[in-house]
Amino acid sequence: MEPDRTDAMACRDSLPPSAVQAPANDHPYIQQYSADFRRAVLALFMAGFATFGVLYCVQPLLPGFSSHFGISAGNSALALSASTGVLAMAMLVAGIVSDRIGRRPVMVASLLASALLTLGTALTDDWNTLLLLRTLLGLSLSGVPAVAMTWLVEEMDSRALGLAMGLYIGGNAVGGMSGRLIAGVVADHWGWRAGIAAVGVIALLASVALWTQLPASRHFRAKRAEPAQLPARFAGLFRDAALPWLFACGFLLLGVFVTLYNYLGYHLLAPPYGLSQTVVGLIFTVYLVGSVSSAWMGQLANRLGRGLVLALSFGLVLAGIVLLAMPWLPAMAMGIALATFGFFGGHSVASSWVGVRAGALRAEASALYLFSYYLGSSVLGALGGVFYTHWGWAGVCVFCLVLTLAGVGAAWRLWRRLEDTTGLLLVR
Repeated sequence: MEPDRTDAMACRDSLPPSAVQAPANDHPYIQQYSADFRRAVLALFMAGFATFGVLYCVQPLLPGFSSHFGISAGNSALALSASTGVLAMAMLVAGIVSDRIGRRPVMVASLLASALLTLGTALTDDWNTLLLLRTLLGLSLSGVPAVAMTWLVEEMDSRALGLAMGLYIGGNAVGGMSGRLIAGVVADHWGWRAGIAAVGVIALLASVALWTQLPASRHFRAKRAEPAQLPARFAGLFRDAALPWLFACGFLLLGVFVTLYNYLGYHLLAPPYGLSQTVVGLIFTVYLVGSVSSAWMGQLANRLGRGLVLALSFGLVLAGIVLLAMPWLPAMAMGIALATFGFFGGHSVASSWVGVRAGALRAEASALYLFSYYLGSSVLGALGGVFYTHWGWAGVCVFCLVLTLAGVGAAWRLWRRLEDTTGLLLVR
């Protein structure tokens, strides 16, 4: 899902010194509240908004795809899973490409291509073509989330970085929520094509803003990529006592979260509830609790320890699933709020823990965490459709319950075996 403020700090720490320090004194960093600062923040806020808007705008439309194309819920979910699966893999190399040809060109080309692919998706009437376009979308989108934070670290004065990073990440979160909401409300009145097209137009405008408003890079220096060294670096991370478990937590967190939101719409649009597409789209406003959760749970982890708070986060998701399995709308509303709160809190703790744990390999560890994170969305989100097709909403809840229990076990292992009460891991 969308990165939070803790991800930004982990990203800043993960960069090599050459990407953090200015190579020349005659190129000053961008100062807070300067004209370049305002331009950069506007451009990257819009870029983050559009990136996660176009990625997740199809989620409330999955029932519409099933009806229009005559496909199952599981097949319909491929519209999202295809994008997130390719995004997971592409993010591993997008940063390397930007090291070679520059941050700004990669981001502008990425967002423009994504906008055009989204508009093309709104025009297609063939399911296989739609899936192809959504797959290409995952590839094209990778250039923004993999590069934007690096651009900010390279170009912003240290006193301006926190605010700029926070506003960019705010664009990510608001875009993920708004993309779903706009697509759902517009689709309720004019059909799913109009819903996707509306988000595509916003993305096109955002790409223009990024192109015209983002200042040119002053501190970027091209460097030769060394992809041959990556497999050995990645393999070393899996020999760590904790990192593989944290990657698994990211995989499970987003996988469960996306699965719940993918099929909750089907459940609420059908009898006995029969809610409208607009009302179902409004469910995504629950995302707002994520802003509170990620910050509050991060602070709580500093006092109680990351392992304990990560386990508590999975526990909140578990409680939310139990409430979602009940047939009463108030209980379901509380359930999706609890699951959302637990998800954002758990993601905040796990992603920051990866950065702390990985030491000199923070960049590679962060890349693998995000790979696992989005892979969970792709694989588990699609697999949840099999459970919905055969056993309905109850099957989805059981599926997510089992996955969440596995997450509780992973977090419990990290807490009891590897962590002391300060939240620092005892063994490597």
